[in-house]
Amino acid sequence: MSDCIFCKIAAGQIPSRKVYEDDDVLAFHDIHPVAPVHFMLIPKRHVDSLAECDDSHRDVLAKIMLLAPKLAREQGLADGFRTVINTGRGGGQEVFHLHVHVIGGNGPRPL
Repeated sequence: MSDCIFCKIAAGQIPSRKVYEDDDVLAFHDIHPVAPVHFMLIPKRHVDSLAECDDSHRDVLAKIMLLAPKLAREQGLADGFRTVINTGRGGGQEVFHLHVHVIGGNGPRPL
C-alpha cells in the first residue's frame, strides 16, 4: 500500500534500525520503545492486521513466531520477553500493517 508507513520501511523508503531481514520478514527497533529492548517483526507483504490473515499467510506467520524468540535472545532477552499483536482499532492497533512487538529488559510486568 502506497500510504502504509511499514510498507515504506520494508521497501527501504524510510530508514529503520534493522534487527533482521529476509525476503518475507523485516524486524526493526520501535521508534517509541516502551522497554530497553523493543522491536517489531512485520511481513513485507502488506496485510492490515491479524484479523485479515488466512491460510495464505500461514508460512510468514510461522516464520515471524519462530524468529521472535531467536531475535529476542540475540537482543539480550535470554530471561524472557513479551510479544504483543494489537489487532484492529478496538485492540489498540495504530499502524494497519500486521506487526508483532517483542518487548523486554525491564523484568516481569503484568499485562
